[in-house]
Amino acid sequence: MARIIALVDGSVYSGSVCDHAAWVARRMGAEVVLLHVIGRREARRGDLSGSIGLGARTKLMQELAELDEQQAKLSLKRGRAILEDGAASLREDGVEKVVTVLRHGDLVEELALLERGADLIVIGKRGEAADFAKLHLGSNLERVVRASERPVLVAARAFHQIERFTLAFDGGPSAVRALEHITKSPVFRGLKCHLLTIGEETPDLREMLEGAEAMLREAGFEVVAEIVTGQPEKVICEQTKARQTGLLVMGAYGHSRIRSMIIGSTTTAMVQGCQLPVMLFR
Repeated sequence: MARIIALVDGSVYSGSVCDHAAWVARRMGAEVVLLHVIGRREARRGDLSGSIGLGARTKLMQELAELDEQQAKLSLKRGRAILEDGAASLREDGVEKVVTVLRHGDLVEELALLERGADLIVIGKRGEAADFAKLHLGSNLERVVRASERPVLVAARAFHQIERFTLAFDGGPSAVRALEHITKSPVFRGLKCHLLTIGEETPDLREMLEGAEAMLREAGFEVVAEIVTGQPEKVICEQTKARQTGLLVMGAYGHSRIRSMIIGSTTTAMVQGCQLPVMLFR
């Protein structure tokens, strides 16, 4: 049975992550594994006892230990509540098989243990601690994309029905992997395809585009293919809006003019600027 891992953290994106995961799961006939990871404490508590007398210091340290224990219990209760809410949402959206997993530790390490045998990972664009005013991406997004061997679907803030997708294609290995996945995956079956390449048109670039287009048409897709000049992040955002695209598919590593398609450069601009979900392939 196909398997999707959906990462939920209780942020405003958790609901959207579940909605996107449900959409994919219904199309694939997949189960969804909801994962919530309670992270390790970033820094240990310093010595707050200072020059307090021995008796008072002992009492203070005991109170601090009790506070830590209470905090750990609250984190567990919160994690269970997040998973329960997510599972209920998925079942309401028609997903029959839902598994919830609550772990302590590092998100990427725990995900590595679970992703074997998974087909896709779904994560929110921004996490609970993200700065919305500055449009910061979730702190774990880059780490997940870099570490995962599976495609990663970055959910937009709200789910909208998807009828057309754009494949940003540059001929690089990750883009070819995305292309091959599309031709075989039931997730894309019946969707209209916008095949987009960025750069100055040359015979080689046109041949590359036509080869990708032929693969898609042979797989039964209705395709609009084009070459557009300009800055990749700007052109892709403009084109997805103009084509009313519901999903952007691209390689996490690029080639030629889309060379730096990894979080921190072009992909960051894409995920921040485009108000739609993005599926990334390494």
